[in-house]
Amino acid sequence: MKRTILLSVAAVALVVSACSTTAATPAPATPAPATEAPAAAMGDIVDVATEAGSFKTLLEAATAAGLVETLKGEGPFTVFAPTDEAFAALPEGTLEGLLKDPEALKQILLYHVVSGKVTADQVVGLTSADSVAGPAIAIAVKDGKVILNDSATVVTTDIETKNGVIHVIDQVILPPAS
Repeated sequence: MKRTILLSVAAVALVVSACSTTAATPAPATPAPATEAPAAAMGDIVDVATEAGSFKTLLEAATAAGLVETLKGEGPFTVFAPTDEAFAALPEGTLEGLLKDPEALKQILLYHVVSGKVTADQVVGLTSADSVAGPAIAIAVKDGKVILNDSATVVTTDIETKNGVIHVIDQVILPPAS
């Protein structure tokens, strides 16, 4: 009986030791592709952009333009999302002026949205995509990078959301002048 108890205690100690060793030395973090998360666990475009933390200006602009509910809608949508740095690179006063003109701001933001879910593997096969605003966005692949309107580079692709996909771009793109 003493031997059974001793073996049981030793086995428990071994398991506890193995668990604490694993906890003390975690495996290197490898982000799982966003596509593996169940859709119910994913947030919508607005939720995911908010969580990312690098789209504060885009979200402020979407709020000012009255587009938050649309981007939280059923979709699917593809958003070419400029980072805060992309908005900061606009000429001085541009963003402030647009925030005071919600209709113009709305058209510029909708120019960054394509109806439907267009993943990176599909984007590279396109020469253009019709924006929700109407005018097409020119798409080219140069030196292995996707370039929009000969100016903005797609820097991160395929950020999955429950109502579409986000591709991060390094510049704000503007629709062609009418």
